[in-house]
Amino acid sequence: MKESLLILVPLVAAGAAALWPHDRTRPWFLPAAGLAHSLLALWLLVHPPGAPWHPWLGYDPLTRAVLPAVSLLFLVCAAYGVSYLRLRAERPNRVFVAAFLAALGLMSAAHMARHLGVLWIATEAVTLSSVPLLHFNNTPRAFEATWKYLLVGGTGIALSLLGSFCLGYASLHGGGAGDLTFAALAAQGAGLSRPWVLIAWVLLLVGYGTKMGLAPMHTWKPDAYGEAPGIVGAMLAGGVTTVAFTAILRVRAVVDAAGAGVVADRTLLAAGLFSMLVAALFLLSARDFKRMLAYSSVEHMGILSFGAALGGAGLWAAFFHVWNNSMTKGALFLSAGNIRRASGGRTIDEVGGMSVVTPRSSALFMTALFAVTACPPFGPFFSELLILRAAFSTAHGWSAAFMLVCLLLAFLGLSRVVFAVVYGRPPRAARDLGRRFKETLPVLVPPLVLLVLALWLGLATPDVLREAWSSAVGQLTSTP
Repeated sequence: MKESLLILVPLVAAGAAALWPHDRTRPWFLPAAGLAHSLLALWLLVHPPGAPWHPWLGYDPLTRAVLPAVSLLFLVCAAYGVSYLRLRAERPNRVFVAAFLAALGLMSAAHMARHLGVLWIATEAVTLSSVPLLHFNNTPRAFEATWKYLLVGGTGIALSLLGSFCLGYASLHGGGAGDLTFAALAAQGAGLSRPWVLIAWVLLLVGYGTKMGLAPMHTWKPDAYGEAPGIVGAMLAGGVTTVAFTAILRVRAVVDAAGAGVVADRTLLAAGLFSMLVAALFLLSARDFKRMLAYSSVEHMGILSFGAALGGAGLWAAFFHVWNNSMTKGALFLSAGNIRRASGGRTIDEVGGMSVVTPRSSALFMTALFAVTACPPFGPFFSELLILRAAFSTAHGWSAAFMLVCLLLAFLGLSRVVFAVVYGRPPRAARDLGRRFKETLPVLVPPLVLLVLALWLGLATPDVLREAWSSAVGQLTSTP
């Protein structure tokens, strides 16, 4: 039952923050709850419970493989959030702090969901809790981005609900008792109606793929990431998308048990490659450095989808990449947030020479660029290398070559924007605004910590993580 605290602690903290009367001290609920959540998540990583505490919710191997990464990312973002909200003292933070904490509890519930209906409810709740976070800046562009997030995300969640109904009907049509737990659906296996399983898979892949940000369902990302505060963008890219990815993996395991695993893998492979291509092409023409991060996220969601389609070895590498993506995206978003506040601009036409105005944040931004584009010895280099190795070993050589081309194009696009932001002559407006922005330790240490974690994952991946990823592969595939 102690794993239920992963859900309860953030939700209770969210309620307490909503009732807390003082704006100045309310942000401290974020790191307090984040620290408690991270300690529990890491303790359960090392000492996993023997069996899930409830048929509908539980800390199973898949949860163990990914939730600690989300928890660590939240903790670092929460520490950054205290100084960020102090800098944004002109905006009331009651709703922001409560919604941010609620999102952590709901993401934990979604990761621990072992029932098709509970998964859908938790994922929709995560979407709704993110809305006030996106609208925090209270600008017309933020308002537009929030509505686009709601409309596109709402369409995706509606399709996933319809897919859930179809998967439930596949069970009933095959003589099942209507048990929608993933264990019961997988146990029914070939007894599931194959046509209804395939219909459900398409709907669920599109629905949860929208939340994940796979192309062409990614259209909400550029506006949402471009207008959201840096800590919100970090949690969307490293936390919310992970919820959708694990949802797809749970459904894919049921489809595989029903005998349609080959179809599922082919669609995941196609979605992954298409996402990488779309991201690379948009990155080559991007001029807004925060919207650029959205296309980078689309690229990495494609990498995860591609890895998950390659069987046990690829899926193991995909779990490795989940951790790397969370750490590097967090560092990229937080350092980009520093530059955005110091420059007052968002495009390479408005921002330049930030190495003069904010030298430390610019150094972190540059380092995060190399980390997220899989430069050694950072973790993404090794996880992407393992995915490519799995592709070649499973006779997907042409797909691996296509991925390499997309990665090269994405690197060229990302580096073009980042170098334009960091080097050159800063505009006068950026110099004047930059004098008012202080590069203090509270806004520099969090992205640095995330980069150190990404470096540590690459150079010395802990054995407990390797074992956790192997256990999750064993849960989801017949051949680990």
